[in-house]
Amino acid sequence: MRLPSGLLVASVAAGLHSVAATLLAMPAAALQFGLAMLLALLGYVLASRDVRRVRWAVAAGLGFLAVVAAMRLFWYQGQVDELGWLTSGQGAAKTALLARWREMIDREMLAALGLALGVLCLAAGVLALPSRRRRRGVATTVLALLLFAWFGLNLARRLGRHPLPDLLGTVWPALLAALVTMGALALSGWRADRRWLLPVGLVLLSLVAADAYSDLAAAWSGWWVMTKPADGAFLATGVAVSTSSEGFPQLSQAIEVAIALAGAGLVAVGAVRSSREADAA
Repeated sequence: MRLPSGLLVASVAAGLHSVAATLLAMPAAALQFGLAMLLALLGYVLASRDVRRVRWAVAAGLGFLAVVAAMRLFWYQGQVDELGWLTSGQGAAKTALLARWREMIDREMLAALGLALGVLCLAAGVLALPSRRRRRGVATTVLALLLFAWFGLNLARRLGRHPLPDLLGTVWPALLAALVTMGALALSGWRADRRWLLPVGLVLLSLVAADAYSDLAAAWSGWWVMTKPADGAFLATGVAVSTSSEGFPQLSQAIEVAIALAGAGLVAVGAVRSSREADAA
């Protein structure tokens, strides 16, 4: 078996193991297999021949996504090591809780920034492909506009509840990632491979970016409510505060992992295939 094909098979196998580990509630193993999938996929792109026009852009995108996976694995291991901390006193407990919450938000901002850089590089790979198919281009443009309208409506619902500058100052990396992926989706049909792997992958990555925005906005919203509660509101330390985002479908963690990994894989393989088809035409 040729090296690129072997790396692609290894990437698929690692991705399936990541989803299975998520189903079995094994977060560390899921992150490890997810990282292994992205690294194998990165090797597949770098080892593929005759794809110079997209190789480095797609490889850089996969590299940023792998860095995000590695950071999440590092953070998870750190959380496991820090389990069991206690703080006495209600005031001190609330302060510690809010500080911990803010640290989590900062980490999610960093992960969202890595996602944004990754999809920016993947979008650059899409733009490097020659435009060929008009009908498919119209289809993906319409689909991207529909996704953008859905995303915009849900974004508008949240903007009126909290200070806009503070909210955008936190969620901008995830918002950028969502807008970039939807823009790349709109252009992907003109440059798609015959099997439509590239557009399908970008649809999945658009959902991943939208979900990242949803989670980050919900986490910040809960933290903001805790730090500046409304008049007459009662919040007690130790009581769980729901951070579910209205308007966005709530999926199981295993499905979210599958969508993220499948999106990255389909975009990478689709870009490679589309580049080869363009050269052969």
